[in-house]
Amino acid sequence: MTYEITAGFVPLLDSAILVAAREKGFAEKNSIALSLVRERSWASIRDRLAVSHFNVAHILGPMPIAFNLGLDPLSPKMIVPMALGLGGNAVTVSAKLWRAMAGQGAMANLDAYNNGQALRGVIAAKPSDPPRFGVVHPYSGHNYELRYWLAASGIDPDRDIEILVLPPPDMGDALAEGLIDGYCAGEPWNTYGVLNRGAHLATTKAAIWKSSPEKVLGVNAGWAEAHPEALSALIVALEEASRWCGRAENHAELADILSRPAYVGRDSALLLPALTGLLPVGGGDIRAVQDFFVPQAKAATFPWKSHALWFYTQMVRWGQIEHSLSHQQIAAETYRPDLYRNVLKAQGVVMPSASAKVEGALTVETPVGSSGTLSLGPDGFFDGGLFDPDAVGDYIAAQAKHLA
Repeated sequence: MTYEITAGFVPLLDSAILVAAREKGFAEKNSIALSLVRERSWASIRDRLAVSHFNVAHILGPMPIAFNLGLDPLSPKMIVPMALGLGGNAVTVSAKLWRAMAGQGAMANLDAYNNGQALRGVIAAKPSDPPRFGVVHPYSGHNYELRYWLAASGIDPDRDIEILVLPPPDMGDALAEGLIDGYCAGEPWNTYGVLNRGAHLATTKAAIWKSSPEKVLGVNAGWAEAHPEALSALIVALEEASRWCGRAENHAELADILSRPAYVGRDSALLLPALTGLLPVGGGDIRAVQDFFVPQAKAATFPWKSHALWFYTQMVRWGQIEHSLSHQQIAAETYRPDLYRNVLKAQGVVMPSASAKVEGALTVETPVGSSGTLSLGPDGFFDGGLFDPDAVGDYIAAQAKHLA
């Protein structure tokens, strides 16, 4: 039996696992006829999931949680049985803003603390002219990591800057036109901004929160319930594809595949830096960024409930929803490590025994489990913060005090 599955995606590097599953035969091997449909924006992904044009999608990690919380009335109920990698974003600023930040001590080493303080100095010097930053969606890791970085740097994201929403492919051009002064986006749009629009990287997701979540496999809950065998086959195919994507010897081929017009549609030279971790940061400088984008190692495809709950705390922190135990439960139950385990255990995939962890507790890469073949971390926040998923209310309260 062949399972026909249609998946939506946005032209980004972190669609790689879905693309590799189709192009390298992992879907076909698992009896899946996988159709991939390219969309320009996350709103389009949402709309087509809602009307069942898509069964599954490459989607922002917080979006399925927001949908299940009723924050978007057009959205379907969703589950997340798998992640599509860790990291992959950066904060990019215009040449003009970077010069001002450099005058306040910013350095090309992408240090989140140092460069956050430099941005704070720029804003303090001209409080009547706040910089404008773009993010890809209100319910996005980009929005929350940008806000976390700013708030921990002493910058109020709702008062000291302006934040607006733009599709990822428009970020670099909006920066060049002066419509925005910076943006937080996925690749290749930061590399595009640096190499084609004279921009400069300020910091990276990997510097703000190491080993942090980003895109996931979002699945229409009704479809998942009606087609459990198809979903299981897809999870197996994607896990196999993630292993292929994670091997350094495949990165050049992966960049070439993603560069095709049907996928990201940009030159492979814009895609390869994020795969290798050798990022152009501006002014001709190239920096090695450890674990910039991780498609497979460190349980990168495991859907941690602690990741879901951290996203939820940011929805509360920034006024998108009120905190309640029922809301917290909905957020936690959106991510389904139980499905991931049930499917992949029989495949011999090494995975965490827990479904949640204290985020920020691992300061170094740490072997876990009796086999020692799986390592996690480091997973620290740049400001030394810890998120305990068993103390969600305390974390929300502490962040509210911090912002005040």
